[in-house]
Amino acid sequence: MSKGIIEFLDYLKIERKMSVNTISSYTYTLKLIEFASGKELIKCTKDDLKKILLSNKNSHSPKSINHEITILRQFFSFHNMLEVVKDIDLMKLNKSLPKYLTKEEVDRLLNFKLITPLDYRNKAMLELIYATGIRVSELVNIKVNDLDFEMCTLKVLGKGSKERIIPVGSVALKYNKIYIEQYRKNILKNNLIDELYPNNQGKKMTRNGFNYILNELKLKCKIDSYLTPHVLRHSFATHLLLGGADLRSIQLLLGHENINTTNVYTHIVNNELKNNYIAFHNRSRKGK
Repeated sequence: MSKGIIEFLDYLKIERKMSVNTISSYTYTLKLIEFASGKELIKCTKDDLKKILLSNKNSHSPKSINHEITILRQFFSFHNMLEVVKDIDLMKLNKSLPKYLTKEEVDRLLNFKLITPLDYRNKAMLELIYATGIRVSELVNIKVNDLDFEMCTLKVLGKGSKERIIPVGSVALKYNKIYIEQYRKNILKNNLIDELYPNNQGKKMTRNGFNYILNELKLKCKIDSYLTPHVLRHSFATHLLLGGADLRSIQLLLGHENINTTNVYTHIVNNELKNNYIAFHNRSRKGK
């Protein structure tokens, strides 16, 4: 990693006080672009960057490309070289509704066979993330004492280091209690960590580690739908809204600053209601 990137990341950490997860994301993106360029990033020309971003379009979503452009703009602005990225425009995004699993798919995903200690850990993690709608970054940073079995709540540290308390259902509490009391010590392998969910080596779980576990379970449970940790978060919110929860409560549970961010789920519910009406109402179809 070149000196120019290190200086920029230090600025983000010290001056901008960005979170560890954000800095990690910036680091990953800048290192990949620098590697693709074959030179120090600060020495790249506008044509170099355009060539790399054009190549990335084959494998990256428009949203990911725009994220890369945003990071590059900040990087070159920091080095007083904004002209390098001045004419590189963000891509237009098609507005799409968040993807989510049906309740039947969630049941299939959560009801895999429990045999090994790792199975019980994975079951505890999945039950908790679906029961609370937390982000994967929040999940992997949960400490053992953050889960309160007496109060039936979970304490999480969200974006901007904002703490929130989320109620936890009995099923998630049940499997986390079993996991903690019977299997966590086995997975730790004599390591001492505060995080609730260690990885297979008994060390702190990472977001990539959880993504790998989720992909393995997706195949094992024969889930055909698109599935990521954020899809589970969308599923949590959508199922709450379909069940009659109010939008303000869902906003608080998800930790959204702006109600408009949460409002996207109303469009999902409206589509769901419309489809149910067309499918089941005896006067909804043409020719009636």
